[in-house]
Amino acid sequence: MVPRASVTGNALAAVVAIMTFLAGITIGSVAVVRTVAADWTSDIARETTIEIKPGDALDIQAALTRAVQLAKATPGIADARALDERETASLLEPWLGAGLDVSNLPVPRLIVVTLASDADAQTLAALRAGLARQVPSASLDDHRQWTERLAATARSVVVVGLAVLALVAAATVLCVVFATRAAVDAARGIVEVLHFVGARDTFIAQEFQHHFLAIGLKGGALGGGAAMALFFLGSTLPGWLGINDPVDTLVGAMRLDGHGYGGILGVSVLVALVTAVTSRVTVFRTLRGIT
Repeated sequence: MVPRASVTGNALAAVVAIMTFLAGITIGSVAVVRTVAADWTSDIARETTIEIKPGDALDIQAALTRAVQLAKATPGIADARALDERETASLLEPWLGAGLDVSNLPVPRLIVVTLASDADAQTLAALRAGLARQVPSASLDDHRQWTERLAATARSVVVVGLAVLALVAAATVLCVVFATRAAVDAARGIVEVLHFVGARDTFIAQEFQHHFLAIGLKGGALGGGAAMALFFLGSTLPGWLGINDPVDTLVGAMRLDGHGYGGILGVSVLVALVTAVTSRVTVFRTLRGIT
């Protein structure tokens, strides 16, 4: 009833492949951003920073020593370490250049505090209170604002990804509707004969559904496979070329885990099913117009 190979079918397969590729790229990008944001949030949540600002008649080395001892003595703190002058200078190097002598500058000094697995809000509260009593020039930064910003960014990326997927789904449905109507019009004579001799609408619709399901599977396999190949090459090609450092993007290395690849595979199958179901619904509506 429906030609297996036609210009319309090939064009629809190409459109489905492109839509699936875009959906796969969206799914993969969202998965990468969420993974990187979760890693960053986990790293930030495990550490906090004590900043000691220099002042008149302040022995900054003694203040650093007292703050480190206080942090290590606080329950819930796994470790505390003051950054030396070389590490402090390296932090300022992007702005002030290399070879900076921080000993002659009123530069705040930092202490990196590593939280234990059983740390809670009371841990930071106790540390802040102890610093206020023993080291008044010290301030505690618990990095909560950065954690909240990362979480908000991850949520925004997910929302944008869902919006893109909705647009891709809408475009795919419209393309399938037009292609199905064109296929029904091309085989209208056969459809009318089958309809008037008593063939059920479900039988006719099933023939079109099988045809467009095959097109959807073909396009989904091509588009989804291309998206998977892109992420796979992006994560493995630097190693093949002998590049030791990974090629990072703004959010980190473009490495996709099993869940990401599974999402791309799932959206490929979903596009094929949407293609089949849309064609079936369109055929039923078209058959109602045949008298």
